[in-house]
Amino acid sequence: MAIIETKDLTKVFGKLIAVDHISFTVEEGEIFGFLGPNGAGKTTTINMLTTLMSPTEGTAKVAGMDIVKDANKVRSLIGLVPQDLTVDEDLTGMENMWLQARLYHVPKEVAKKRIEEVLSLVELKDAANRKAETYSGGMRKRLELAEGLIHYPKILFLDEPTLGLDVQTRAVIWDYIKKLREEQGMTIFMTTHYMEEADALCDRIAIIDYGKIKALDDPKKLKDSLGGDVIELALSNDLKDVTEAIAKMPYVIDVKKKSEIYRIKVAKGEEALPNIIENIIKMDLKVSKVSLIKPTLDQVYLDYTGRSLRETEGSREEVMRMMRNIRRVRT
Repeated sequence: MAIIETKDLTKVFGKLIAVDHISFTVEEGEIFGFLGPNGAGKTTTINMLTTLMSPTEGTAKVAGMDIVKDANKVRSLIGLVPQDLTVDEDLTGMENMWLQARLYHVPKEVAKKRIEEVLSLVELKDAANRKAETYSGGMRKRLELAEGLIHYPKILFLDEPTLGLDVQTRAVIWDYIKKLREEQGMTIFMTTHYMEEADALCDRIAIIDYGKIKALDDPKKLKDSLGGDVIELALSNDLKDVTEAIAKMPYVIDVKKKSEIYRIKVAKGEEALPNIIENIIKMDLKVSKVSLIKPTLDQVYLDYTGRSLRETEGSREEVMRMMRNIRRVRT
């Protein structure tokens, strides 16, 4: 059953089309991911779905309610963990939680119990009475996550939930996200530009680029859509191009040669590899280098958009965001 539905959802800023007529559904209880680089339209989409921004065109429903006509009802059912850290540095973790509870009109007795539950969930109970300014980046992100859960949201929106965190802290956040879905059946809509994050967490992924959805499916099917594994090999005594000969071998789907490397797309890579090497040896050629590459989301992104998505893409934006946060704390 779809808990989020969009039809031709669009947002235009002047001459810039940030989100361009996108249509998709999110099923209840799934972790749904938007994968794309900074500027692709991920945050703008979340801002519309969480009623922070009105669409220019198109419609969207969250839990059956229109994001424009029923904005207040939508807000009462959702939680949001934004990209930028919004915790109050001058308050303790506990005080931040009480502030959030009051903003969501959670009754005092209910809030008290809920705060203890969510702080335990994100392992911040022991640090609850410390000021947030003493927290590490990972602890602050976990506090943000706890704040987004204070009112028992039906749907949790996570905008780049691990942006700028180290690999170890990122893995911890992943565990919390999985736990929320497994133990509470929560629907989670997340954006990311980290390939491994989308692959590890999401039931389905929408690849978004320049405001358009280029592909949407579960990670395995997206990778399978590439049509096979890839074998890359180099020959030590390659005096002529043997592309045509390799193309006729069993399991081979396609062959391309770039510089001295043959890039061979094959079905069933583990079976194809020894067969191809055996046939090359029969041609009195020697293999000097060989590797078997399984399809990745990076290759999927490249296939659908014509360019590669790399984690370093976000570095400049991360630095700018960090500087904004620092200036906010100092002022």
